[in-house]
Amino acid sequence: MVLENFYKIKNREVSTDSITHSVEIDINKDHPIFDGHFPKNPVMPGVCMMQIIKDITEDIVDSKLFMEKCSNVKFLAIINPKINPLLNLELKVSNENGKVIVKNTTKFEETNALRLTAQYRKV
Repeated sequence: MVLENFYKIKNREVSTDSITHSVEIDINKDHPIFDGHFPKNPVMPGVCMMQIIKDITEDIVDSKLFMEKCSNVKFLAIINPKINPLLNLELKVSNENGKVIVKNTTKFEETNALRLTAQYRKV
């Protein structure tokens, strides 16, 4: 895990079709990354959210992954870990032509914070 001690998985559910994974994570609001992003007003870095999605997907497919392509990346709301440390990620994971495709929606409470589609290859 690249982001050591950055978040904890609190809950994980898999749909009956084994494609949709719902994961609740708890962000460590005291992690040093927030000292620089930004002091007194922490904001979740977008690249960290993308890394969390990759980490969870690697666990789902039980393989290391390399991101080849990312599309439809939309950061829709600022995530302040002091206000909203609990995030809900929905990942629809499929395999197409040897590639791992992930469609993600990340929310806190009822607010959509991120939408992303990524294509990975196994390494």
